[in-house]
Amino acid sequence: MVVNVRFNRLPRRAAICGALLVLAGCASVPTVVPVADLPDVPFSVPSPIPVRAQATDRFVLPSGDSVVGAVVVTVATAEDTLPDIARRFNVGYDEIVRANPGVDPWLPGRGRDIVVPTAFVLPDAPQEGLVVNIAAMRLYYYPPVPKGAPRVVITHPIGIGKVGWSTPEGVTRIVSRQKDPVWTPPASVRQEHLENGDPLPAQVPAGPDNPLGAHLFRLSWPSYLIHGTNKPYGVGMRSSHGCLRLYPEDIAALFDLVPIGTTVRIVNQPTVLGRRGGEIWVQAFDRVEDGRGRVATVGHAPAQTLQAQLSRRFDAHGVDIDWSRVEWEARSASGLPVPVSGGRDPSRVSALAVAPRVANQLPLGASWNGRGGTADDEEQYAEMLREREPTPQ
Repeated sequence: MVVNVRFNRLPRRAAICGALLVLAGCASVPTVVPVADLPDVPFSVPSPIPVRAQATDRFVLPSGDSVVGAVVVTVATAEDTLPDIARRFNVGYDEIVRANPGVDPWLPGRGRDIVVPTAFVLPDAPQEGLVVNIAAMRLYYYPPVPKGAPRVVITHPIGIGKVGWSTPEGVTRIVSRQKDPVWTPPASVRQEHLENGDPLPAQVPAGPDNPLGAHLFRLSWPSYLIHGTNKPYGVGMRSSHGCLRLYPEDIAALFDLVPIGTTVRIVNQPTVLGRRGGEIWVQAFDRVEDGRGRVATVGHAPAQTLQAQLSRRFDAHGVDIDWSRVEWEARSASGLPVPVSGGRDPSRVSALAVAPRVANQLPLGASWNGRGGTADDEEQYAEMLREREPTPQ
């Protein structure tokens, strides 16, 4: 038995947990074994007991590889929601819901196995500066590499523009940053709130009620920001008016790490191929409208077209890719990376059967401290989706 400790609403849940242990007659609790690293493949040999996961936001990039992390399985507690587990492991709402089809996001159920999709095929883009794949709803930062040091990638889930307010594609750069910003709602937003009986002030000061959160980056695109949020449960959803929002702890870490002038490259790649060792992996997501109301074709194109779009990096090296499997994954858009070369069994059942099992607690080295709120219920999510994204000033 493993005791899973919740980090928000802790006193009440600790009392419940204690009562359950007494009723169950538990005399002792086996130790959760920490490990230096999870197995370095997306799906690997299962652990005999749950291990303490490592942080899932920073990965070393071996030469030539473009697949990082590992898909893992954890066990929900009685009071967990999928958004709770998502933030704990640094994944977004859509990522975790997509990985657990048929599971109620608001009441997954005590003892249910939850797939945590912490493996990522990197976008097909230069590995420098900030790269955002809006289809994956994920940001990647490639910091400068000191001589002799290993290359690393830092990755976080993001919220992106909702339908009709899509996050644009293209290349921009960070021109400034600001801590504790003040939000000045545009007149149109104030009028809308007034008509809805929810008047806004002329300015929203820094603090817990500021929708921009505590940190922001301004881009050379004047209408777009990368910022935090006062509603972290919206990260990983199409819920903004085009800005990129991150968990508060993630934007805080990037704020001190990413210099002014850093290139920001935004791509829309629903289906990505990557190499790990001698194998090719595919990861596929749903299509996302671009800033002109169109949709990307990669990911739902005929097999021949899809192959032409994705094969240029690998065909020259004589890699035997199962293109029918690539097409199937592109159409299913599971969000989980699977092998498509080397004769490996790519089925979801086979992959998850050997996924490492991890304790349902903050990973070692996680940037989040486990406090400060996720949403308790679906109503709060619906409320968040009805609200407008702050317009940059």
